[in-house]
Amino acid sequence: MNETVTEGGEGRRYAAGRRRHRLAQRRKAIGLSQERLAEALGVDRSTIVRWERAETDPQPWHRPRLAAALHLSIEDLAEFLADVGQAPSPPDERLGYVLRNPGRVDLIAVAHLRERVQRLDERYDQVPSTLLLAEAGQLHGQAIFLRQHGSKGPVQRELAAAVAECATLMGQLVWDASQRRDHVASAAYFDEAISAAQEARDAVSEANALLRKSYLALYGTKQPGAGLVLTTRAAAISHSQVIAGLAQLHRAEAHAMLGQANDCSDALGAAEVHFAAIDARDPATDIFCPSHYTRLAGSCWLSLNKPNEAVSALEEARQLITARRKSTAVVLGNLALASILGRDIDAATSYLHQAIDIIERTRAGGGLNLAFAAARGLRPWRDEPSVQDVNDRLLTLMSP
Repeated sequence: MNETVTEGGEGRRYAAGRRRHRLAQRRKAIGLSQERLAEALGVDRSTIVRWERAETDPQPWHRPRLAAALHLSIEDLAEFLADVGQAPSPPDERLGYVLRNPGRVDLIAVAHLRERVQRLDERYDQVPSTLLLAEAGQLHGQAIFLRQHGSKGPVQRELAAAVAECATLMGQLVWDASQRRDHVASAAYFDEAISAAQEARDAVSEANALLRKSYLALYGTKQPGAGLVLTTRAAAISHSQVIAGLAQLHRAEAHAMLGQANDCSDALGAAEVHFAAIDARDPATDIFCPSHYTRLAGSCWLSLNKPNEAVSALEEARQLITARRKSTAVVLGNLALASILGRDIDAATSYLHQAIDIIERTRAGGGLNLAFAAARGLRPWRDEPSVQDVNDRLLTLMSP
């Protein structure tokens, strides 16, 4: 049997409405559906449903894996399983209550806060960062405020994890909204995230913040040596095949920027090994995209002045991320640069027009910077009508 009945007798064990709401909220707060949690534990989805309805208890051999999947200790999981009751207040009402009474902050309120951060993060690649900054800043401030008043133990650890997530998102948003110019403010947010993740003993969040900080060095201040240090550290501590694989990809890019082709190839191979080992239990599966490998490999070939290999990899990446708009703009910008290296001006201007279509909707900082880099590369052909059309559109983008 997969489970044990919580009380004797037949039929439903609890009246309607009496469920393990904190257990369900915890699952949602870390981005797991019932199906994905069931897959990670090797049980049916119906088993997860019965656990959350408090109709049955997990067997003892399920509990260590369940605790690990929910990022809880065995002791904390026992508290969640024992907490059976009526539905809590609506999320906004509950969060508003603890903000007025910060000494009453509990795991449910923190789960609501983290769920709102996750929803914002999911929108990051779809809309202009300026539209998300106000709400993200508010959530960041709320997380810091509650952390100052939260009790020690599980609540304080969860608040530290919430601060880490908020600060990481703020670092991304500020950098993107500034068109990748405000490196200092973004670095401060990432440093805050790293410190908070260390307090929460959350190696995955710490590694993710380190990885995000490496982007500042690689694409902002153009210091691949510093990026190499950060990506190597992220890969070493991540405890996630997804994060380790992403760190190796950006490590490969740092080597490519430094002209170290062999080291770049080794890092790409290491990334493939990590990605091949990903399973449903990986705590960072929600940030993995099938295009990651080809997108970064294409960027590496571009840095190593291999335009044909770059175009091949980037075209494959474009087919995999049609719904990820900001990411698509970056791929298209790199495709334009690779086409310029191959002296295919028609292809370059076509890719640039497609990138601008996306940038007009999302104001993607990375895509915009690459589009202007490609426009500079097209200067020898500036009298060509197709190049003039692209330049006119870029000028329009910069208009108030």
